[in-house]
Amino acid sequence: MIGTMFTLAAESGSNPLAHVLPHVTYKIGDWWVWSSIQTNLVLSALILLILGPWIARHISTGPESEGHDRYVTRNPFAHMVEVICVYLRDNVVEPLIHERTRRFMPFLWTLFFFILLNNLLGLVPILDLVTVFAFEKVHSEHWAPIGGTATQSLWVTGSLAIISGLIINIEGMRELGVKNYFKHMTGGVPLTPAYLPVVAIVFAIELAGVFIKPIALAIRLFANMTAGHTLLATLGMFVAMAFGAKTLLVIGPVTLLSGIGMIGIFCLELFVAFLQAFVFMFLTAVFISLLSHHGEHDEEHAHEPAHA
Repeated sequence: MIGTMFTLAAESGSNPLAHVLPHVTYKIGDWWVWSSIQTNLVLSALILLILGPWIARHISTGPESEGHDRYVTRNPFAHMVEVICVYLRDNVVEPLIHERTRRFMPFLWTLFFFILLNNLLGLVPILDLVTVFAFEKVHSEHWAPIGGTATQSLWVTGSLAIISGLIINIEGMRELGVKNYFKHMTGGVPLTPAYLPVVAIVFAIELAGVFIKPIALAIRLFANMTAGHTLLATLGMFVAMAFGAKTLLVIGPVTLLSGIGMIGIFCLELFVAFLQAFVFMFLTAVFISLLSHHGEHDEEHAHEPAHA
């Protein structure tokens, strides 16, 4: 813990955000060709590609010769993943999108586990180890081949949000039809000359919502994953500042309190890693379900003026 405190503090200097920002690995001129965040993304993808088939083999039903035991998942880790997958499918997604659950679960599971793995990799002190062995290069050039939290980059969370936004709106067009998809943006207001100003306002708000939803997904994940790491770096800086005082009366209490605080923040970060992966996946499923519900709601309201 003390070593982590010093590497966090040493790399951050007087700016705790220095530890949070992506580190360049290779660049041509001022253009970044590769960064530590990109290495983390590749690493997380490889882990999922290796673990996925392995977990699937342990979850799959065994031969009939095993009797009822063929339905039992024998590996504890695979069983934990199975429980998470079943809960997300049966208790979270199915109540929202119903018969479309089977079609969308591969995407939603991938979204959840990819974000979760990148969040957890950010809690592994890989960047701190790089700093220990290449302090000057990391400190002066902000260089690192690997490390950090990929979901602390707006480029990463923005890309994930764009993918979710495309899936949400493409499914909306498929479910409602292109004509009804744009019609639902009028909020069921009759398309008559008297209501045209209202239709224009409602349409503008709904159109803005198409872009605001993925933007909110990106910023929420980015902000939550950045805040905790920044606080950890700040607590590490307090320890470095205390050692600068060169008196045990300052070093002892500050190091103890900062260490306790860092352990508490780290545990909170572990919870947030799971929570933010769940929230991103859950809101994507909610937005998918909202479009079909909007279509049904608009059809009901479209008949009200005629009945009146």
